[in-house]
Amino acid sequence: MMSECPPSLRFGQVVIGPPGSGKTTYCRGMQEFLSHLGRKVVVVNMDPANEGLPYPCAVDISELVTLDDVMEGLKLGPNGGLLYCMEYLEANLDWLETKLEEHSDCYFLFDCPGQVELYTHQNSVKNIFAQLAKWNFRLTAVHLVDSHYCADPAKFISVLCTSLSTMLHVELPHVNVLSKMDLIEQYGKLAFNLDFYTDVMDLTYLLDHLAADPFFRKFLKLNEKLAGVIQDYGLVSFVPLNVQDKESMTQVLRTVDKANGYCFGDLEERNLHAMMSAAVGADFQFTSYPLLSIQNISSCKNHQAL
Repeated sequence: MMSECPPSLRFGQVVIGPPGSGKTTYCRGMQEFLSHLGRKVVVVNMDPANEGLPYPCAVDISELVTLDDVMEGLKLGPNGGLLYCMEYLEANLDWLETKLEEHSDCYFLFDCPGQVELYTHQNSVKNIFAQLAKWNFRLTAVHLVDSHYCADPAKFISVLCTSLSTMLHVELPHVNVLSKMDLIEQYGKLAFNLDFYTDVMDLTYLLDHLAADPFFRKFLKLNEKLAGVIQDYGLVSFVPLNVQDKESMTQVLRTVDKANGYCFGDLEERNLHAMMSAAVGADFQFTSYPLLSIQNISSCKNHQAL
């Protein structure tokens, strides 16, 4: 008796991050960007509190459970209600599987809730991601962080700790993104140039700024230990993003595709050339990662043919 063929690979992004970091805006912008490249893409709303979605939604968790119903029926607050919704989805993964099978030939964007503890120590979302992997999804976690945290050394160290904890807990290929870069100048002058924050360079310089603040001076040893943990792991870095800028979106997309193993097709490559040439002039030539070179595209296709 012949064994059942495994499902084909499906690629996508799980978009996570604190409330207000721009997850829904990112999903809308990335959906439009990918569509222009010729990639067939669907958005999955995983947030039961999302209302008035600005993008066409292929799968919506609110068809299964909504935060308002849970809060009213179980007399829970918004945090407890959201945890219950994720646990309910975990218990009804057959519903999710059926919905996703209707879009088997698509690229997926999962718009996830913004509650931080879902990605740092609560297991429901992690288990859902693990099940998606068993269904042959190859996903990258795109963790959005508002760029205004760069203007405050204490908040930036806190963001680094949260990002590191999320990376270790979620256990997916991971891309940290500094969102709303077009607004960063409104938050005040940065203490260092942008590369310092995206590459997470020597944090002792940030500690010096904290030591100059009377409030944070008494927490200097604590901040030193936190900075030490971040640098000892050496995992956290950021990609800057302005969702309205095509070149910025391209940089994020290439980083995400490199992380989950997605290879550009020839049509996408040509469409990207056309789009970027129209955006910044006919002589524009983008820098391609080795993974995304024409030779490697051919290798990927040969491998798939085998």
